[in-house]
Amino acid sequence: MRKLLAVLLSGSVLAGCTLEPRYVRPTPAVPQAWPVGEAYPTTQAPPLPSVSYRDVFKDPHLQAIIVRAIADNQDLQVAMANVVIARAQYRVQRAELLPRIEATGGATEAHGKAQVIGPGGAVTTPRETTRSYQADVGFSAFELDLFGRIRSLTHAAQAQYFASEAGVHQARLTLVAEVADAYLTLATDRSLLAIARDTVTSAQKTVDLTQARLSGGIAPRTDLRQAQTVLEQANSDVANLTTIVAQDRNALELLVGARVAEADLPASIESVDSFLAEVPAGLDSRILLRRPDVVQAEYQLRAANAQIGAARANFFPTIDLTALAGVASPALGQLFNGKNFNWTVSGSAAQTIFAGGANIANLSLAKGQRQLAVAQYQLAIQTAFREVSDGLARRGTITAQLTAQNNLVSDSADELALFTARYQEGIDPFLNTLLAQRTLYAARQTLASTRLTRADNLVTLYRTLGGDELIDTKPAPKLTLPR
Repeated sequence: MRKLLAVLLSGSVLAGCTLEPRYVRPTPAVPQAWPVGEAYPTTQAPPLPSVSYRDVFKDPHLQAIIVRAIADNQDLQVAMANVVIARAQYRVQRAELLPRIEATGGATEAHGKAQVIGPGGAVTTPRETTRSYQADVGFSAFELDLFGRIRSLTHAAQAQYFASEAGVHQARLTLVAEVADAYLTLATDRSLLAIARDTVTSAQKTVDLTQARLSGGIAPRTDLRQAQTVLEQANSDVANLTTIVAQDRNALELLVGARVAEADLPASIESVDSFLAEVPAGLDSRILLRRPDVVQAEYQLRAANAQIGAARANFFPTIDLTALAGVASPALGQLFNGKNFNWTVSGSAAQTIFAGGANIANLSLAKGQRQLAVAQYQLAIQTAFREVSDGLARRGTITAQLTAQNNLVSDSADELALFTARYQEGIDPFLNTLLAQRTLYAARQTLASTRLTRADNLVTLYRTLGGDELIDTKPAPKLTLPR
């Protein structure tokens, strides 16, 4: 037994090595600093530690909807199920590093008889009964991982498990952003619907005015028809936006995974605009390394790196060990007598002589997959950099655009009031009033859309900067890869 333990111990020590390349994180193929220029904010925010969605989306109704979505959304449930699967696969692979010890026991009883011809031709048939008992414990065909094949596969499975966990963080971050976007879109479309209804009311008054002037013989029929065009356009928009608002609610409820009460829905984009806070962008782009999708891509790169070690180990012999210890006795009472103990140890080695170049091809495949993983990792970082840069470019100008659009609405409303009064007095033709109505209608619609653009920009920055799903990128101890 001491010899057996010594063999196992020495095998375990030798199995601590792998043939994996030392993992080195690729240098991100993006600038370290965010872009600068006329479109970008001129002030730099402090580094982003971790910003909760509650810090950005302060509307209590939106927060309650997000909580429900995190609990009930099916896409998030799928991501969480993938973590359970990856964790189980990792544990199954890790179990290959240890021998599978089995205990067996058995009892045999045999009966027999034979004819014996004695003196004088007498025939006797004596009966014989034999019994045997045995109990064994041991393992068979346990691979001594001398070249790290199993350990490399275990590293790969572990990295895939960590990648799936990062995938859950990414799915949760995306879900929060999608719920916020759907909520804000619904709010904006309700504002647009309210604007269309206001325009119907205003246009109807204008139609009534032109009808009265036509009946009085002081206005042509063209004034009435022109006024009716604005009214019917607004009526058409009301019908269309009524459908869009219903569809927006359906989209939001699909994300939540349950019915959302009317009391939790926004009345307008103006009602939630003040509940949105700024998102600090951080001083440089290194924050992107903590984004969950980038972390996921890096763990997949680690998994591909570990697969190279397994492919290299296939060039070396496979050494298996079988050990069995047990007792055997014809009497159950004497089964565990020390004199009945026996044990056997055997080992075997196998080396493929010819495989048609399969091992070389498998190694090339593993290296190609690592090259692919490197490219996907760099692409993930570059995509993240572009998304944040686009968000910052929008953030740098949206306040000026919103101010200008507010002024346009105010000026258009004043212009419409002036032209309407001049038309009533017969000073100006109705065409001026018609153009002013259309200008005000379009300006109010654009203002609502601009408010949505500003709100969406905050959602985009929350999502692209990682929000509260930033992941610590310190390498896990179990992923430290030897040479």
